[in-house]
Amino acid sequence: MSKNRTTKFLMNSGSLAIQQIVTLAAGLIMPRAMLLAYGSEVNGLVTSITQLVTYINLVEAGLSGATTYALYKPLADGDNAAISGVVSASRKFYLQASAIVMALVCVLAVAYPMYIQSETMSALEMGLLVVFIGANGALEFSTLAKYRVLLTADQKTYIVSLGTIVYTILNTAIVIGMAYGGASVVVMKAVALSAMWVRSLILMVYCRRHYKDLDYKAKPNTKALNKRWDALFLQVLGVIHRGAPSLLITLILKDLKLVSVYTVFNMVTSGLNNVMNIFKTGVSASFGEVIARREVKTLQRAYGEFEFMFYKLIAVAYSTCIVMIMPFISIYTKGITDVNYNLPLVGFLFAVDGIFYSLKTPGGMLFIAAGMYRETRVQTIIEGLIMVVGGAVLAKPMGITGILLASILSNLYRAIELAFFVPKNITKASVYGTIRKVLMMLLTVGISVAPFWFFEISAGNYLEWAVWAVGVVAYSGLVTLVVGFVFEKDDMTSVLRRIMRIVKR
Repeated sequence: MSKNRTTKFLMNSGSLAIQQIVTLAAGLIMPRAMLLAYGSEVNGLVTSITQLVTYINLVEAGLSGATTYALYKPLADGDNAAISGVVSASRKFYLQASAIVMALVCVLAVAYPMYIQSETMSALEMGLLVVFIGANGALEFSTLAKYRVLLTADQKTYIVSLGTIVYTILNTAIVIGMAYGGASVVVMKAVALSAMWVRSLILMVYCRRHYKDLDYKAKPNTKALNKRWDALFLQVLGVIHRGAPSLLITLILKDLKLVSVYTVFNMVTSGLNNVMNIFKTGVSASFGEVIARREVKTLQRAYGEFEFMFYKLIAVAYSTCIVMIMPFISIYTKGITDVNYNLPLVGFLFAVDGIFYSLKTPGGMLFIAAGMYRETRVQTIIEGLIMVVGGAVLAKPMGITGILLASILSNLYRAIELAFFVPKNITKASVYGTIRKVLMMLLTVGISVAPFWFFEISAGNYLEWAVWAVGVVAYSGLVTLVVGFVFEKDDMTSVLRRIMRIVKR
């Protein structure tokens, strides 16, 4: 990794770290406010609608990934004409996507109240809620998406992070203020749309000032985005995989309170995944540049170190999650009695699912950076089918537990497939290196968690929970270091040397 790439990595990762801290805090505060102000049913209703709107937003599927990939080479070459053509094409497609999204949202606003019954909201209120939640995605496509992909491809995600931080803080303030102020959930969601305009303004001002030679209305180079339809499968299946659980609960179990239960548990592991993704997002564009320049040796060395470090982080993060998730859920849902949130097996399965989901991250990041969407189409479809079909079959007899088992199997399949695909088709390295790293990670998690099967951690408030969490992190971190030095000394030494070089810079 060159000095310039290292500097960008530090800036991107640092800003993403702050963004994820803010997002995680907002993700903890807002659902709690929703639960207390509106109850589990409304919280489940909002989650259900949000997931359906996410499917509607798939009209732009593949566009972001294809645009980012198409910009790697012209940005590396400094070809402003080529950059303008790609950005102009993405602008055209995003405007079309925005119009289609709003049309589909209006259809959903009419159809949703016909299928879902609520004890607390009228059909009109549910329809308006669909419109205001759906308008958020349409606004993003029409105002800021073209700037976001440009900054991402140019390894300037720290600007995107800044906009997201401001948006998250403002949106959270609106939600909290209006929820505790007694406003209806419909009015609250309508007012919260204003936060999106602020985020768009930040990105627009930066891009207009720092990319003065670009012509956003140049002749669109639509051919440069020919990978869009290949990327479509990846994005569609990714959204289906992430959103299938809440949708299956809504459509098969038809219990909005169970949707709320799933959402609260998922909030913990998805927040953890977002924190882990700081490292992936910070380096994905750098790997894209290396692949575009065909620097094979650099790719092998950098990816091997990244993979090793990421799996060690997984070990620490999810060892802590397995031990601490139920004490956290107990504190978070204290005083909420309209549905049972004390489900230790569900908490454990969420953590296991998070481990296998994270195993896919390094390989998934690399094949996206290489633009190998078509080459992984079949595998992506199989992953989605395992989730949807397995979840649908297991939902009735096993409830949330069955849906989580389907998700675990889906993620496990994809992790195994990527472990073989990436070395063979991209890095040209040995597959046994990845397998060994994964086995060492699982061993580390097992050793870290084992002592806590013999006694139960009890925390009455967030401070006590935090003290316990720090202790578990320290212990699992120590186990990770010991396992690394005993069984993977060369990899551990190499990564520590790179960290020292970064610190010196």
